[in-house]
Amino acid sequence: MKVLFIGGTGNISSACSGLAISKGLELYHLNRGLSAGIRNILGMKTIISDIRNFEETQKALQGYNFDVVVDFIAYVPEHIQNDIKLFSGKISQYLFISSASVYQTPPLKLPVTEETPLDNPYWDYARNKIACEEVLRKEFLKNRFPYTIVRPSHTYDKTMIPVIGGYTVLHRMVQGLPVVLHGDGTSVWTLTHHTDFAVGLIGLLGKTEAIHEAFHITSDEWLTWNGIYTILANELNVVPHIIHIPSDLIAQYDPTIGAGLLGDKSHSMIFDNHKIRKLVPEFAPKTGFQQGAKEIVKWYLENTAQKEPDKRINQFMDHIIQDYSRLIDNSK
Repeated sequence: MKVLFIGGTGNISSACSGLAISKGLELYHLNRGLSAGIRNILGMKTIISDIRNFEETQKALQGYNFDVVVDFIAYVPEHIQNDIKLFSGKISQYLFISSASVYQTPPLKLPVTEETPLDNPYWDYARNKIACEEVLRKEFLKNRFPYTIVRPSHTYDKTMIPVIGGYTVLHRMVQGLPVVLHGDGTSVWTLTHHTDFAVGLIGLLGKTEAIHEAFHITSDEWLTWNGIYTILANELNVVPHIIHIPSDLIAQYDPTIGAGLLGDKSHSMIFDNHKIRKLVPEFAPKTGFQQGAKEIVKWYLENTAQKEPDKRINQFMDHIIQDYSRLIDNSK
């Protein structure tokens, strides 16, 4: 099978690339060639082009034929429309990497299935992904464009620290400084290791049963946010000083962080994975966050522990913690 990944070197796509190559797929990446050194991937071929430049990409793809195309970096309807123009009538399957944040937020019931309504009034990112999915559905009805929609939830690797503020939070924990955690930390969250996600995605390639269908691909491990922070702190061998702050207040101090909280992370999310398991029986997540945290902390100690913390994140946390502590003290 000849497969093209648009992107290919990111958190999710790098794991999918490694698995695809190990299974003997003929894999190509289409990207600008700027991020290849971040995650080392061997065995694929790269087509250098900026996918946002339609004419450049059309020219770069001349002479190539692919069975399957996976776009990891489409975020708005225009991106999907350009892909349709590039690949319509030329491939047997197109996979769009959407997001589990498209589901009803907050959910009226759990677990979330692929039939859960798509509705996120809080986050532009999610609404754009919903709009992308709608473009594909219309194109299938009009021209039978062979799409499959894949919805990852919070998928991470050793370089992606799944907390507000990234590696700066680990810096603060090590230094004994307080860190911000949204809400009371008891909402339930699903973290998925990128190698586990890859099994589900690669298993969908070439499956005619997946055409005109959507699948979320997530772990079955459910953790509270308090638990996530505690696991990371334990790996660092420190006791975390966690300050719980309401998500809507965080959004007032940092609208960007707030959108991702109100539109995603502040709500409990548990997923029913029966649909992907039925079509891809080998999908069986194996890497729990205890192991994932070990990989994250090892990477942090070897690569980012000596870096300066993010000044913006530090200032944000110091500012909101100071104001919130004063507010609490005044209310007593």
